[in-house]
Amino acid sequence: MPNRQGVKMLQRERIFTASAAMIRTADEVLRYLRNRLGSLEYDEWSNHRQAWKLESASIIEPPINFIVSSHSKGKRRPRWALIDKAYMHSTWRSSQSTYHLFRTSGNFHPSDHLILLMDDLLNLSLHSYETVRVLAGKSLLKMIKRWPSMISKCVISLAENLRNPDSPECAVLGSCAVLTSQTILKHLTTDPKSFSSFILGILSSSHHESLKAQKAINELFVKYNIYFAGVSRSIFRTSNNDVDGPDFEDLVSQIGSMSFDSNGLHWRYNLMANRVMLLLAMASRNDPNASPKILSETAGHFLKNLKSQLPQTRILAISALNMLLRDSPYKLSAEDQSGSSASGDLQESTKSSIEGALTKIFQEEGFFNESLNCLSHVHIITDSESTSSRGNHGNSSFQSLADKSITLFYFDFSASWPRTPSWISLLGSDTFYSSFARIFKRLIQECGMPVLVALKSSLEEFANAKERSKQCVAAEALAGVLHSDVNGLLGAWDSWLMVQLQKIISAQSVESVPEWAACIRYAVTGKGKYGTRVPLLRQQILDCLADPLPATATTTMVAKRYAFLSAALIEISPPKMPAAELQLHNKLLQELLGNMCHSSAQVREAIGVTLSVLCSNIRLYASSDLDHSHEGGNSNVNYQLKEGSWVQFLIERASELVMNIQNTSQSDNSEIPTDVRDQNGHLNGDSKDDVKWMETLFHFIISSLKSGRSSCLLDVIVGLLYPVISLQETSNKDLSTLAKVAFELLKWRIFWDPHLQEAVAVILSSANDSNWRTRSATLTYLRTFMYRHTFILSRVEKDKIWSTVEKLLIDNQVEVREHAAAVLAGLMKGGDEDLARDFRDRAYLKANDLQRKRKRRLVFMFLKSYNCLSNVPSQCGDNIHENSSACFIYLEIRGQIKANIWYYEEGDQCKPGSLMP
Repeated sequence: MPNRQGVKMLQRERIFTASAAMIRTADEVLRYLRNRLGSLEYDEWSNHRQAWKLESASIIEPPINFIVSSHSKGKRRPRWALIDKAYMHSTWRSSQSTYHLFRTSGNFHPSDHLILLMDDLLNLSLHSYETVRVLAGKSLLKMIKRWPSMISKCVISLAENLRNPDSPECAVLGSCAVLTSQTILKHLTTDPKSFSSFILGILSSSHHESLKAQKAINELFVKYNIYFAGVSRSIFRTSNNDVDGPDFEDLVSQIGSMSFDSNGLHWRYNLMANRVMLLLAMASRNDPNASPKILSETAGHFLKNLKSQLPQTRILAISALNMLLRDSPYKLSAEDQSGSSASGDLQESTKSSIEGALTKIFQEEGFFNESLNCLSHVHIITDSESTSSRGNHGNSSFQSLADKSITLFYFDFSASWPRTPSWISLLGSDTFYSSFARIFKRLIQECGMPVLVALKSSLEEFANAKERSKQCVAAEALAGVLHSDVNGLLGAWDSWLMVQLQKIISAQSVESVPEWAACIRYAVTGKGKYGTRVPLLRQQILDCLADPLPATATTTMVAKRYAFLSAALIEISPPKMPAAELQLHNKLLQELLGNMCHSSAQVREAIGVTLSVLCSNIRLYASSDLDHSHEGGNSNVNYQLKEGSWVQFLIERASELVMNIQNTSQSDNSEIPTDVRDQNGHLNGDSKDDVKWMETLFHFIISSLKSGRSSCLLDVIVGLLYPVISLQETSNKDLSTLAKVAFELLKWRIFWDPHLQEAVAVILSSANDSNWRTRSATLTYLRTFMYRHTFILSRVEKDKIWSTVEKLLIDNQVEVREHAAAVLAGLMKGGDEDLARDFRDRAYLKANDLQRKRKRRLVFMFLKSYNCLSNVPSQCGDNIHENSSACFIYLEIRGQIKANIWYYEEGDQCKPGSLMP
């Protein structure tokens, strides 16, 4: 038994040694092939290049050095290094000369020896050992770069390995590794036969069970999807001229058969097939030789995929339809909207090539109902949502990174909506996908009013649904309809769209308010490159929102209406507002200013946000350089808005109410009986209205500072600076909280001339306020104010601020004194050295003076405690602690304490006093 075991171990060792030798031999052969594949010049250049990489770091100086004072613009090299570099380039050109001669001679076919070598490398690239596959793949790529005519054979052979169900895992991994190279991916754009083999090979490889193989195939397709650069123009002509080439229509039909849910393929391969169909349709769109049937069938296929049970397929269908629906024959131009044609008398436009195929599909019974139901499943709504999706459905939790690289398309990176920042926190987080709204808009523009007729019943049903996801997709569909600007849309508005919008406003549900607000915002968004062209239904939508609600309307309805108004007004281009929009702004301004004391806190917040948008629009319109003199009927409203009477009203009203609120807070903190205060109507009822008005004003300030539009409202903000500072601490906690939020946002605001001088005046006035809390809050604001404005303030303004803070060092309230000391310490660290030095010198003198006075008082107290005043000379008398300064020294001699006193009166020299026991 021991002998048999030894023999078996010896046999295993020999087998292992032989296998290792075979692997080592194969590696050496591949390295030899790789190194000797070119000419001798190429070998010399390769070795020289490797040496240059190793030595270049030691012979190249950085552009900045500490040896010489002059700095060069680029890297410094020795002269011999430049000569060596030129020699290397000449050697490389010499090595390539044989290839160029081969290319120019017309003999594009390599020799038989090279073909045999390529076949061997092709087989070795599928080897079971990864090291062999890698080395063989590198050598193979070098060969096909030198002889591109060999790429086609290589692609067909490797693609067949993917299609073959009996191919081992190593063959699939090796094929994917070679096919992933950019050399082959670029060749696919010029060779139709290789392209069809490559595509069908990937789509027919779902039978491989190995996880590594499936991962490699998926990575191959993702890379092809990223680097896709089109297809060869000749692929559209091969059906008649090239017998061996593929028929493009047959290829599209074959791929289309793989892209249905019912074909039994894995969902990822179904997604790949749909993606390839989209790429081929986009490639054939602008080619005159391509059949229009391909584009229409592809668009109809993706329209049907809106009802797909696969979420990824639905998302890809949305991306595809947004790319394919571009003709828009029923869309009204700007001239048509301004003329009489907008009323519906426009003659029917030329039909697009895909209209017929799409019409048959969406006119099927229940198509839109089923499609909207499937699209509602894409809206994943969770309680933890804190940010707006804004059309980025790629963030859905059911999509992996690989899926996103397939489903997302180029239009997602150049989306034109929303055109303005999304800063209104009142609207909350929404799941409104602008890409969904875009497909409904383009479908209506492509096929006209029949789409709207087929969509009406389903839209009304989903708009009244209880599920938020269904209301989300209804909001997207309605947004696309309202923004489509097609012929006949005005008639649909009068018949049922306006009624539907009114139902949405009067609905009691609040969960879907963010989505409906986004719908209205999308519907009134400006058109054109710069978003300045007014949509067809913008004025009708604004008028519908501006209509007053009935007296029985709940606070939820009122707040919803103001939220919709703010969402619509933010998308208006103020410099180009027409007369109707100006009149609407004037009407809404009067309404908002009259409702600032609303009883509901939710409504007050909505009023403040809407007021900030409205006022910023008015200011941007007034500050625009455009000439509005031609608008004769609008001159009165134009004058009222530009006059700015509302600014004076806000500032004066706020100053008046601040005093009332402060007096009320002081009376609440005093010991006045409650019943006495309740008997005074002004102290009780009116003070509550004052607080509500100020809360609305603070919402206005907060919204203005968050919006990025505060630059046009600086005079208003400066005028309201004192109320924000003085109401940080009141008996009303809600009011103080809003004041603190506005206070924190004000710290980031920079004021320019002439508003800077006004802000300094308000700050200096607040620092001398009778309420110590106001003085303390002013010091808090001064810290950040000086940090942001110290380099643009004048010397006079700085002197005033420094002197004001210095006066607060001797304030009656200890909190103010401590705060002033901290602020001054920060000012001394600022950039104004002259003021800091002047204060430091004056403070040092005062400190020394206080120290001397303190020592003088200590001496007097010491002498008095030991009854030593009788020994002080009589000329000092009892005023030694007031008129003289003294120092004393303790001497301990034999256990007895003695002190020698020097004293001097102010203006005299020191005189020694007597020795006192």
